[in-house]
Amino acid sequence: MKMDDMVLISVDDHITEPGTVFDNQLSGEAYATAPKLRVKSNGSNYWDYQGKKTQSVALNAVTGRVREEYGMEPTSLDQLRKGCWDVDARIGDMDINGIAGSLNFPSFAGISGGLFINAPDKAQALTHMRAYNDWHIDEWCGSHPGRFIPLGVLPLWDMAETAREVRRLADKGCFAVTMSENPALGGMPSVHSDYWEPLWRAVSDTETAICLHIGTGNVSPHCSPESPIEANITTMPMAVAFGAADWMNMAALHRYPTMKIALSESGIGWIPYLMERADYAHEQHHVWTHSNQYFGDMKPSEVFKRHFSSCFIDDAYGLRNLDLIGEDNVCYEVDYPHSDAPWPNAPEVLWKSAQFLTDAQIDKVTHQNAMRLYKFNPFEHFKREELTVGALRAKAKAAGVDTTLISTGGAAPLAQGESARPVTSADVVAMYTKHAEAA
Repeated sequence: MKMDDMVLISVDDHITEPGTVFDNQLSGEAYATAPKLRVKSNGSNYWDYQGKKTQSVALNAVTGRVREEYGMEPTSLDQLRKGCWDVDARIGDMDINGIAGSLNFPSFAGISGGLFINAPDKAQALTHMRAYNDWHIDEWCGSHPGRFIPLGVLPLWDMAETAREVRRLADKGCFAVTMSENPALGGMPSVHSDYWEPLWRAVSDTETAICLHIGTGNVSPHCSPESPIEANITTMPMAVAFGAADWMNMAALHRYPTMKIALSESGIGWIPYLMERADYAHEQHHVWTHSNQYFGDMKPSEVFKRHFSSCFIDDAYGLRNLDLIGEDNVCYEVDYPHSDAPWPNAPEVLWKSAQFLTDAQIDKVTHQNAMRLYKFNPFEHFKREELTVGALRAKAKAAGVDTTLISTGGAAPLAQGESARPVTSADVVAMYTKHAEAA
């Protein structure tokens, strides 16, 4: 196989939603009370919902921007590459990056639906959350059939409504939902509580995957205010191991042996050691911890391989150890338009690490595992040869997709006139605080 022959499906990308999300979904009072995208006097955007103002900031939409201007900017849609918020432009950006399919997480709604989950008026929140899901499935994904994997957010404050929404989404062809990897940190019951039983049953019945996105619960620590922020960025994927270990020890996985858990934006290189350590800990301690009540004769590593999938952007070490992780348990991601995204060079970055795999393994990692996991089949809409890296890039070039980097003079992380130095955790916290106050 050559690089241009690959078919790439990214299972972790993001939408910076336009202000029209609810325009075609709601009317009357429901529309009047829905989240609204507003503009401040300085031109920055923020979302206004039930008394909470949320500004779009940070490294969540910097694809196509000169790297010198990465930081808390941009803060308005007109500072973004159009593909961040316009679905037709997104297709062009996917094509030029050789990406055949994409699963997109929310932004203003919260990656795990936190805007609605934390809203005080839950009746309104339920209406607006459903409308958001309908917009995502019908307007965003539906505008280009076969190119997007739909993803739903859930009303996790009400398990009866949550189970109902999982089934409603499945009826609409959506077999992926998102939730926090550690809801206990948000004041909800832990995943070991019986509270979640209706969700486990619903996702198992519908063959829906639960996506646990990095940063929705457990986070990598800022070791000190003086720690360079790259130390925190470096360890972010490894923080996923906390949640993975927690979920791997859930008794529910033994009651629901077909439940599918997707670790999103997770990396894969850390997984062999986690499984090895889990098996060792279980062997050493299960007698007094009584974990055999639910593990039985299974090892934790076997539970992981049965239930979990992970994804990677650039993980040569993980691919070299694919046999230990499981070639059926790994998917690919781009993370567009976040700062880690290798746009528009994703195929080149991936090929450096993947070219040593067999053709069958490349096919599994790049698209077949994602298709199975999310019950998504782009080949119902396109021929395979139309979705290869080479074919998509040729289409994008013919359409004139421009990859010129954007420069808008975004705010620098250091004080004006300050000499260049490593940006620290304290700098980033200060920037977040500044933008939160500005919103």
